[in-house]
Order: sequence, then C-alpha cells, then structure tokens
Amino acid sequence: MPYCHPGGVHLNTVAVNTEGVREVLGMAIGPSEAEPFWTGFLRSLTRRGLRGVKLVISDAHEGLKAAASKVLSATWQRCRVHFLRNALAHAGKGQRQMVLAAINTAFAQESFETASQQWRAVADQLRAKFPKLADLMEEAEADVLAFMSFPKAHRTQIHSTNPLERLNAEIKRRTDVVGIFPNEAAVTRLVGALLLEQNDEWQLQRRYMALEPLRALADNQPARLSAVVN
Repeated sequence: MPYCHPGGVHLNTVAVNTEGVREVLGMAIGPSEAEPFWTGFLRSLTRRGLRGVKLVISDAHEGLKAAASKVLSATWQRCRVHFLRNALAHAGKGQRQMVLAAINTAFAQESFETASQQWRAVADQLRAKFPKLADLMEEAEADVLAFMSFPKAHRTQIHSTNPLERLNAEIKRRTDVVGIFPNEAAVTRLVGALLLEQNDEWQLQRRYMALEPLRALADNQPARLSAVVN
C-alpha cells in the first residue's frame, strides 16, 4: 500500500522467517511504483541477506510481479481479497453473494489441482451471464490459486495481504496527522520508528506460522515467505 508524500511514494515489506515469526524487511521511498523502483528495492534486500524467498504476495501490480520474478525467482500470489473485489464488480449487486459463494468453492478444495479444476468449472458456469468475470478468472487462475501449493496450515496467512492491513492502517493514521512531510528524511524518521516498534512486538509474540510445515519448505538457505504490499 503506497503512502504519498510530495516526493513520491513510501512502501514497506514484511516477511515470515524460518522460525515462523514475522519481520519487517525494509522500507523505501521512490518517485513511482514502476518495475525499476521495485527491482532496486528488492535488490537492496538481497544485498542485506534476504534469501530463499518462496512466495511474494501483493495486489495486481505488474511492476512488482516482474521485479519479484527477476530478483527473487519466487512464486507470486495475487491477493485474494483484492481479486474478489475486482471480480464482484462485474456482477450486479443482487448477484454478488451468489458469485462469491461459487468462487469460494475453489478455495475450499484440498489441493492446487482440485482447486484449479473447481475454479475452471465455476468460470464456465458463470460465463454465459458474466463473460467479463469468467475471462478475469481464466486470466488470474494461476496467480490467485498459487497459495494452494503451500502447506494447508499456512494458507490462511498467505492467500492475501490482509495480515498487513493493521500495520498499514496505523502508518496511515500517523502520517495523516502530520499531513505533508517537508522531505524524505522526515518520512523515514516517522515511518521507520513505527516499523521498528512493530518489528520488536512481533519478536515477542507467538509464532505466526507453524514450524514443521515451514521446515518442509526450507532449502539449504534461510527461507522467507515474503509478503509484499504496494
């Protein structure tokens, strides 16, 4: 989620480490959210030691998606919540609950393969009445269902960017109080302090993800399940 200031946008990233604990990875301020900015930011994280990223989660942002593939070689998960909002915009108000219930049957499956089969069946059922929605589902299938390839114990935490919303809301609340920042250093001081405070709190909390499934995902390098928002 971007936070605007006179010079551009501020973005932050968080991740879950191999111990199942959330961490703030970093923040950056740039002129835009285009691929070059994301590429530079992600490379700055790898220079600081980020390795073994398995999954990047964000809304539908082509610049971030391309940068994550180039720099991290990680699977991309399109935020399920953002996708559903986009999908339901193609249905009438009185039909949205029905459409939502139909799409959710895919998420209730046990594996990626069965979820994919159900996803396509739902898209076919909806095509006659909602052709644009069916096309959207067809286009987004792999990205929206990426989380289904990961351990079931983790799927609630990795299907959307929702776990970041509380942090984003607090940053927005505090930056709204200031209004306009005089320079980038002022943004960095305030937002950086908030992120450090949140990171310290996470270190004291119970694990965010179960440890055994995480160990099954890890390779020889320290793994990170990275949740990135823009």
